Amino acid sequence: YLFVETELWPNLLWHLRRHGVPTALVNGRLSTRSFTRQQWAPVRSFYRTMLQTLSLCLMQSDRDVDRIVALGAEASRVRRTGNIKFDQPIPVVVEGGVTRAHLGLQDTDQLFVAGSTHLGEEEILVECYRMLVARCPSAVLLLAPRHIERAESVEAMIRARGLAVQRRSAIGQAGVVQSTGPRVVVLDSRGELATIYREAVVAFVGGTLVPIGGHNLLEPAQWAKPVLFGLYTDHCAEIADLLIQAGGGRRVLQAEDLTQQVISLFSDGEERERMGRSARQVVEQNRGALQRTLDAIERLMTPQQGTSGSPLANRSLPLMAGRS
Repeated sequence: YLFVETELWPNLLWHLRRHGVPTALVNGRLSTRSFTRQQWAPVRSFYRTMLQTLSLCLMQSDRDVDRIVALGAEASRVRRTGNIKFDQPIPVVVEGGVTRAHLGLQDTDQLFVAGSTHLGEEEILVECYRMLVARCPSAVLLLAPRHIERAESVEAMIRARGLAVQRRSAIGQAGVVQSTGPRVVVLDSRGELATIYREAVVAFVGGTLVPIGGHNLLEPAQWAKPVLFGLYTDHCAEIADLLIQAGGGRRVLQAEDLTQQVISLFSDGEERERMGRSARQVVEQNRGALQRTLDAIERLMTPQQGTSGSPLANRSLPLMAGRS
């Protein structure tokens, strides 16, 4: 039984253990919040017993290895295989896919993409854009709320601040006047953000200016874009550190810092290119987690010479996969 990241179902794990079915945690991670909660005295023993049923724990980082062992996983069954997200393929731009025209962009427009944003971040980003467009009139802000059902309220907030705004779904529709000049595009569609980062001059990844923990920093990095993010990166801590160390990403500590960094990067093409190359290099240098994961699972399922064999050796069982 394979499951991704860290959603554990005690009754299922114990049932699988009784029936001799190996269980493997794939791309495992433990946020600070989860780690702290599981150390609470009333649940510590219960959680330790549950973790000891696992056949294999394949973790994203050294921090995750240390945490799951501290919580009770058998150290000999824990491996650091890296983050599978580094192995995600670059989105293929297919015919009929999203283009600059679908976003209402002119040839001279320069796009600032803020992806996977949350309440409390959009307001900061809009004020940042006000300052940016005063220096760079060709700049266009694309806001991609993490939850697209918030698109209407985000649009209303932008209008209330006196800025032109359009939803992605309305651009190109008959009878809709297309905006030009300074404006904000609200992405209210699913599955397009990863490709849209390709069009960015600078990218910001949300869930990091408010205490959410951060979203996928690798999506803009794989397109060789400078990546900005806030203080709250617990869910992507290792990736954030790697981007900062390589010079492909920058952490912004407050609204003023974000504005300063965005204006600086829009004004310095050479620095943008250098940061983008470094961000892409982080992705390329850390690939291989998927293969290491497959190798570890294969070893788990293969009988060892001189032993009675794997629990899978003498019978055919379905391979199941769950995810958090």
